[in-house]
Amino acid sequence: MIQRIIGAGVRAYFVAMLIALPALMLPGVSTDTTQMVAFLALLAAALTFVEYFSLYPSLVEFRNAPPFNRLRFVALLLTVVLLTAISRGVTDPTLLSHTLTGLGARIGQAMDFPFSPIRLMVLLVPPEAPVVNAERVRTHAGLAYLISFSTMLIFAALVRIMNWPIHKGAFNFWVNLPLFDPTAGGDVIYRLKRDAHVNVALGFLLPFLIPAAMKAVTDIADPITLSDPQTLIWTMTAWAFLPASLMMRGIALSRIAELIQEKRRRAYAEAEFLAV
Repeated sequence: MIQRIIGAGVRAYFVAMLIALPALMLPGVSTDTTQMVAFLALLAAALTFVEYFSLYPSLVEFRNAPPFNRLRFVALLLTVVLLTAISRGVTDPTLLSHTLTGLGARIGQAMDFPFSPIRLMVLLVPPEAPVVNAERVRTHAGLAYLISFSTMLIFAALVRIMNWPIHKGAFNFWVNLPLFDPTAGGDVIYRLKRDAHVNVALGFLLPFLIPAAMKAVTDIADPITLSDPQTLIWTMTAWAFLPASLMMRGIALSRIAELIQEKRRRAYAEAEFLAV
């Protein structure tokens, strides 16, 4: 129990720090914004503690199948930290912020071609805005996209090379997929593969759909200003992280379907051998 409390507490602390990090690092953050961020950080920490302290699963998938959730959290944390360092470098430049800005700018320019996701994000900047605003959006988008894409490739390699998720033991379906009901109807393998394909397709389309949705919202409501550093950081983080997370989930579900199919095939082969 003590080990479970410590583990849940450490996870809750890191989640709270992740949410509060931009507000803590960026200069000129208002008191109201700081209070709101602190409330959200405490709320997220409490939910994380309750989820990981509980013996039984509730919301978090692949809770006992590392490093799925650890990879996602590291990618999210790295994205927020590096984008915050770039935004802070606008007023307090350092060697790190200069290096990250140059890296993000080169990646953004390389991927800024017609109809690309980064071009769609850059087009969200109003035409009358200063050119530097579009350059910041391109830089943040390039670096965030690089981190998310690299994380997805690393997880795909772990699945094939390290035989995830059974490299450290048996895979508990109920604990790791609490929201998936295997008795809801239909073959479980078909449903897992269907959900995997849907997640991969959404992960591929979201980098294009999110800018389109944001553009549609700005046409009927107040525009989302990407000139604010915190808005820019969280918008770019969500735009890059959500698609990668969905594609990782699709890869994971496809892998689980393969494992069930292999186990079913072995069971049928053993049954035929015993019948003979």
